Amino acid sequence: MRTKKTRLCPSDRGFTLIELMIVVVILGMLATVVMPRILNRPEQARRMKAKVDIRSIESALALFKTDTGRFPTTSEGLQVLVAGPGIRGYNSDGYLDKVPVDPWRNVYVYVSPGIHNRDYDLESYGKDGEDGGAKDDADIESWNLDEVG
Repeated sequence: MRTKKTRLCPSDRGFTLIELMIVVVILGMLATVVMPRILNRPEQARRMKAKVDIRSIESALALFKTDTGRFPTTSEGLQVLVAGPGIRGYNSDGYLDKVPVDPWRNVYVYVSPGIHNRDYDLESYGKDGEDGGAKDDADIESWNLDEVG
């Protein structure tokens, strides 16, 4: 009985160990160049997350106002967006799943009526957790989100 030999085309063969090692070395070199650039920007990423959170909370506040005809008071705070029983027009599903905290694990500061905006002010005190500050410690404020770096 004669068996038929199949010939492999060069494109059908697998990678050699040397080819795989070259790819691993190239990926390693890329990682040493790219990773430090990514890892040196955690504060910028946290500040961007705070801006996104504030925009999300603002959307929930707008829905709350649409349903109830008003914004939450300072004493009700953002908690009312999660559970607000007894409020006329309130959506029983709520407007947020939970009250968010900023990327530094501090509560967002909500004041209504606002000092900077007529309806409300919403802000994160940034990395230092205190009002004011510069650079990484600067506050992220709803009334000037476009100016925050």
